[in-house]
Amino acid sequence: MNDTLQRVGEQARRAARALARADGAAKAAALRAMAQGLRTHAAWLQEENRKDLDAARANQLEAALLDRLTLSDRALELMATGLEQIAAMPDPVGELTDTRIRPNGMQIARMRVPIGVIGIIYESRPNVTIDAAALCIKSGNAAILRGGSEAFHSNTALGKIVQDGLAAAGLPLHGVQMVPTTDRAAVGILVTMTEHVDVIVPRGGKGLIQRLSKEARVPMIKHLDGICHVYVDRDADLRKAHTIAINAKTYRYGICGAMETLLVHEAVAPAFLPEVAAAFATHGVELRGCERTLSVLPGIAAATAEDWDTEYLAPILAVRVVTSLDDAIDHIETHGSGHTDAIVTEQIGAARRFQREVDSSSVYVNLPTCFADGFEYGLGAEIGISTNKLHARGPVGLEGLTTLKWVLSGDAQTRGTP
Repeated sequence: MNDTLQRVGEQARRAARALARADGAAKAAALRAMAQGLRTHAAWLQEENRKDLDAARANQLEAALLDRLTLSDRALELMATGLEQIAAMPDPVGELTDTRIRPNGMQIARMRVPIGVIGIIYESRPNVTIDAAALCIKSGNAAILRGGSEAFHSNTALGKIVQDGLAAAGLPLHGVQMVPTTDRAAVGILVTMTEHVDVIVPRGGKGLIQRLSKEARVPMIKHLDGICHVYVDRDADLRKAHTIAINAKTYRYGICGAMETLLVHEAVAPAFLPEVAAAFATHGVELRGCERTLSVLPGIAAATAEDWDTEYLAPILAVRVVTSLDDAIDHIETHGSGHTDAIVTEQIGAARRFQREVDSSSVYVNLPTCFADGFEYGLGAEIGISTNKLHARGPVGLEGLTTLKWVLSGDAQTRGTP
């Protein structure tokens, strides 16, 4: 196993050098070829995907995970569209910023360059194979992809589409490699390969992230939980609040941007909560409320202390009535995960305070938290969402997979005597 991973790492390092110097036209051509491959071979991809789905159902995989695993016609088309969107974006590699001329005529600038080799570890999301490959190729990085065992056939097939696209554009096949085993030991090896891998991006459940945080020697771009809040302010338009709350929770239960806690100002709770609760009931969403919420909605379950700190990824929602904007911000600071939080308000001062003071990677005004996605941000796709405060934060797209170096140019200037 170790020999196999070391060989994959060596091949990735060589490919990374070639990708770093590849021109934008070649990288875009590879992505367009991948998009065409998804459309041309959709039936075969879905055949391979069915092998994974049949096994997942036999193993009684949860409904949310089955949803993530499925390569539907719509999912494949979204992946192809994302590839084309990334292909059309400006190539970030070689971009110069912060250019300045020093008094001695020396020119200083910062150049955007690839990180090198990116290792991506993910669970039952075969679309990550395409998203991660595309972003790494476009940003000039090599990728080592290790998908979950439950999606092995799907990921292997998608990996073939990716490598065919690289070959069609004359780029190295080893620019994107799938780890060729479902053995969990491979993950433990990959996250310690500091000589071959520059950064690890884990995408998966809390257990995976906790394990990698303990074992990794390679730096990681990660988030642990998606405990996302929507706060309905006293100055909210309640029709907007209703629409936002329902969409934030029910768009998809299994995404990290799904709302898990609804905070409602006490001034609007009596008017807002009964109507939104009735709407949630039609979607089959179970509500769990604080004591003040129960006084307005006596038929729902009482929330426990654990509910405020839980990422359900399911049709369950915690609801709390708060006394003020400060109370809402304090709750988010105490129980939030730094992922995505939103305020619904028509009061500009409250909106600006919320965006300034809530310490999350994305903070919204009058929008549902389910917009926490690189595609929705215009990034084409995302390799993950980061709650790190260094390097990349929020949805990680092309810029998040590059770094900056200083480049200086001169005409034989010399540094004077101290």
